[in-house]
Amino acid sequence: MPTTLPSSAREALQTSFGEALQQTVSLAPHTTFQIGGPADWYVAVRSADELATALRIARTYDLPFFLLGTGANVIVGDRGVRGLVIHNRARHVEVDPSTNRLWAESGAIVYPDLIERAVSAGLSGLEHYVGIPSTVGGALWQNLHFLSPPPERERTMFLEEVVHAADILTEEGDRQTVDVDYFDFGYDYSILHDRDDIVLSATFQLTPGDEERMREIMDANLQWRAERHPPLDTEPSVGSIFKKIEGVGAGRLIDECGLKGTRIGGAMVTHRHANIFVNADRATAADVCALIQHVQDVVERETGYQLETEIDFVGEFAPPTETTPTTEPKDPDLVSAEERARTS
Repeated sequence: MPTTLPSSAREALQTSFGEALQQTVSLAPHTTFQIGGPADWYVAVRSADELATALRIARTYDLPFFLLGTGANVIVGDRGVRGLVIHNRARHVEVDPSTNRLWAESGAIVYPDLIERAVSAGLSGLEHYVGIPSTVGGALWQNLHFLSPPPERERTMFLEEVVHAADILTEEGDRQTVDVDYFDFGYDYSILHDRDDIVLSATFQLTPGDEERMREIMDANLQWRAERHPPLDTEPSVGSIFKKIEGVGAGRLIDECGLKGTRIGGAMVTHRHANIFVNADRATAADVCALIQHVQDVVERETGYQLETEIDFVGEFAPPTETTPTTEPKDPDLVSAEERARTS
């Protein structure tokens, strides 16, 4: 049942956002998977102040809400999202060359918004995360990480290494500036997993660097991702579906079970990387859920391992598609991520 806004809440939102407040807006175009039903109510915010205002209104009137960034790690249910979806499009970025710091609102996209601005200013520290679809807020939430530069690729680099401070709206409703220690960063973790604090903006402490070398790193990392991940513009996906299993690897288990190319409805396990599903042809969330369950069942039956999802499920879901899985053949010219790992 679609959410009916209390008149006072609707008035507060309309007073603050006017025509930007919309009803029954499809969320599929706002996710990297291109899947999902409508938001009952939707507002795109364009600044950190607008984001804080929308959050305070939602909390004041006890409205269910979901904060949407790039939509890169979520599956939205086919029946849509109840309440208010706040789409964070606060993307202003500033560089202070006197301190080698970059400040960005939390809706800014790590690439290109942050990285291009930093590299063009000769500042190093963010170029490692090129090509990863994430907003600043999402990057802090998950402590964005990637391999260190080639050729060594000797360690994992984490965003926490360059975070200086952030402006947040706490779960108690206070607007505060906090330093990097506040986030208690870990692998794929920050304190934001356990508190309903929202990042409004962040400041990154960078170092002077050689622009040519930084662009070499960017090109190498983009090539690395292109060889292992499906291109979002032609093969929409949501990144890795299942959590890592130390020493084994979810993708390797799926590959060993012969599940690459498995398809239910419009959702398919890509031949590029066994832990990534793609929207092959007008997939629904019900298709994806059925494919997830099928892969989990086969892997557990064949290997004994239980795969756990690492993506977020948002909104209301229809029952999984009841369709017999089929298998799509692999392009003979395609080299998968698993094959690259075996030959590297």
